[in-house]
Amino acid sequence: MRGEWSYSSSEFIKSSHQGDMFNVENVTGCTNKVKTMFTICRVLNVLMAMYVLPALVVSADDWPQWLGPNLDSNYREEGVLSVIPEQGLEVLWRTPIAGGYAGPAVAGDHVFVTDYVRKSGEAKNDPGIRNELQGTEQVHCLNRTTGKILWTHSYDCPYKISYPAGPRATPTVDGDRVYTLGAEGHLFCLNTNNGDVIWSKQFQKDYQATAPIWGFCAHPLIDGDTLYCVVGGDGSVAVAFDKMTGEEKWRALSASEQGYCPPTIIEAAGVRQLLIWDADNLSALNPKTGEVLWSNPLKPAYGMSIAAPRKSGDLLFASAIRNVGTVFQLNQEKPGAVELWTGNAKSGVYSANSTPVITEGVIYGTDYNTGGLRAVDLQTGEIFWESWKPTTGTRRSGHGTAFIVKHGKTYFLFSETGDLITANLSKTEYQETGRFHILEPTGEAFGRSVVWTHPAFANQCCYVRNDKEIVCVSLKAKD
Repeated sequence: MRGEWSYSSSEFIKSSHQGDMFNVENVTGCTNKVKTMFTICRVLNVLMAMYVLPALVVSADDWPQWLGPNLDSNYREEGVLSVIPEQGLEVLWRTPIAGGYAGPAVAGDHVFVTDYVRKSGEAKNDPGIRNELQGTEQVHCLNRTTGKILWTHSYDCPYKISYPAGPRATPTVDGDRVYTLGAEGHLFCLNTNNGDVIWSKQFQKDYQATAPIWGFCAHPLIDGDTLYCVVGGDGSVAVAFDKMTGEEKWRALSASEQGYCPPTIIEAAGVRQLLIWDADNLSALNPKTGEVLWSNPLKPAYGMSIAAPRKSGDLLFASAIRNVGTVFQLNQEKPGAVELWTGNAKSGVYSANSTPVITEGVIYGTDYNTGGLRAVDLQTGEIFWESWKPTTGTRRSGHGTAFIVKHGKTYFLFSETGDLITANLSKTEYQETGRFHILEPTGEAFGRSVVWTHPAFANQCCYVRNDKEIVCVSLKAKD
């Protein structure tokens, strides 16, 4: 067939996708056999254009939102080291930024991160005090290879929250738009190329939502043409927006507080379900309408539902501070969930800052009460082991934190001490294989220095920030 006709595959897909009827009779020297093959190819290309191309909007190497492309704490890129070498990692760039807990997002050639520049007021990390500050929240877009700031969107934002370092929610990137949520409820849809505002909302003004004492934290979730947010206010704990226009599609739920847990979508009983965990209940909604499919009481202390519920098979695990750690059995006939077990002082894991990972029937999560990383049986809540090495170092301390990301058989853990760790996790042990100190823990909590921010993994690199800088280190495996 070589030399019989020329028509690039990209042009073919484009013409098929646009509905053009390509006339094979116009292809020079086209035999009947070639015509038949051409027709088959045309059909296949139409199918590819319909079903394959939309899935390629986000590159496999991107980390466009909290917990990664599939919101599952899995890093799937190839060519990445499995053990941090003794000599450490290569630092590719460091860029100064201001304060914040929000992790970075990486999409295409861009890195997105938010921060807060305090202009006046005294900031104290007291969990019982709302700090009153004057300052500016900012959204930065950086070049992913150099760290150079390409544009910044900033807006005046007085704070009246506890732990007021800066924004909490990781940006969510979707095509040429990035969605950001600030600590006082400023939701923006920005153009990724220049930072122009496409649409915006202010939760306290638009929904009469009271800002939680620790600020708005729930990362916005995009699913199809909808942006889901935890907002607050009467009847609007959960709100669905048209992601293109910002028009409200529906609102649902009331609660004593909206909590801090991001929206999560699961599928059970053949039905897609939007999970919303507020200060009172864990509820499943119809993502299209906001209709409540089921709701179970699950009340964390201080309204601190933070970590996202994790589904494994037909089991759903949700945990928060104190002794709120429950596994639900999901109904496989119709939407519903019943409690399988709830932990106690000698079982379970009670995660707060860091969302657990479940692998082969084992929950790996950091425990609020003890500060250690635990391995727990998903079926029973039995504790297999606990280690403080990847969290606080060696000592028992409340709210010890490590952010856990799985890469094949290896786990990357980013410790509150500012260390990136490679480790093997199993039912029997925590086996640390490497460690590199990326940046300083510039925050403070319970008398110790911490950095509580989830890293991003993309382009064979790790991107992470504290209250002074964002850093990119290479994870590329040696040839």
